[in-house]
Amino acid sequence: MSLQLHAVGHYHPSNEITNAFLESLDIETSDEWIMDRVGIRSRRTGLPLDYIVQTKNRDPREGIEIAEVSNAEMGAKAAEMALERAGIEASQIGMVIGGGCAPDYAIPAEGARVADLLGIEAPAFDIASACTSYFASVRTLSMMDAAQLPDFILVVVAEAMTRTIDYTDRNSAVLWGDGAAAAVFSTRIPGAATIMGSDLASNPAGQGKVVIPRLGFFEQEGRTVQMFAIKKTIAGYRALEEEHGEDARRLNFVGHQANLRMLENVCGKCDISDDRHHFNVDWYGNTGAASGVSVVSQNWEKWKPDDDIACVGVGSGLTWGRYLLRMNAAPAGGGA
Repeated sequence: MSLQLHAVGHYHPSNEITNAFLESLDIETSDEWIMDRVGIRSRRTGLPLDYIVQTKNRDPREGIEIAEVSNAEMGAKAAEMALERAGIEASQIGMVIGGGCAPDYAIPAEGARVADLLGIEAPAFDIASACTSYFASVRTLSMMDAAQLPDFILVVVAEAMTRTIDYTDRNSAVLWGDGAAAAVFSTRIPGAATIMGSDLASNPAGQGKVVIPRLGFFEQEGRTVQMFAIKKTIAGYRALEEEHGEDARRLNFVGHQANLRMLENVCGKCDISDDRHHFNVDWYGNTGAASGVSVVSQNWEKWKPDDDIACVGVGSGLTWGRYLLRMNAAPAGGGA
């Protein structure tokens, strides 16, 4: 049997970084400047807002210590939603895979920390591929021997990206938010959706284009990375459309939530109508590996049996991935 998705979940912290808040930091930005360039209205953070005001997060180590919710705690909250929607208990999970851009610890694996919070006794490890960590996990599972896998696998991507941001740098401060997403998969038990056309590719020569040094700040070659992201997203969507598109099925698009203007560029070139483009970057910012799957999760109760969802992601590495989510039955349960 092909890889089956049983349910997804998401979580975003309650502290909100609005454009007005960023204006108050006196970093030469404004709501008009931000909306024109990236289309982001707001973001969420696990950091206390007073801490950002007072320190601009000058020491990322302090950010990890002062955060009101840990990376693993965000992941566990997203996983709890996914488990509830799937209608299974944590004890039924036979493998936990974590991943993301900036874990709180070098070791242990975030997968192990999330599993501990959920009381799961099972193999737990990370597949870390920055913003494409979820795509890398999906691709890895799709290539594994189904007979060797447990009935249910939990994939969790949690991103405390605001802890990596220098809040004197307007270019990065406007982009990032914190969040987590989780998914319950199986290779032998039919689920709400089937994964089709999973693929992952990299150009390691570009590995230095997007970096987070250990205990350092996020850095990227902005224009170079954006052009790469647009090009690979267009190619990924068109490949899924050509290989799996069916006239009787509605092809939706969920891209990596880097910024809204980039996604609008892709939609214009691929003739994706507004009603088929789903996103949350405008209210949550770029949440790294959690970004696209959190959009799928926030719309979980809305998907219908004739919906296909073309999911495309890009990230540091430089790496890009894609898969098609074909809904088998109307999902039920859980909150949006």
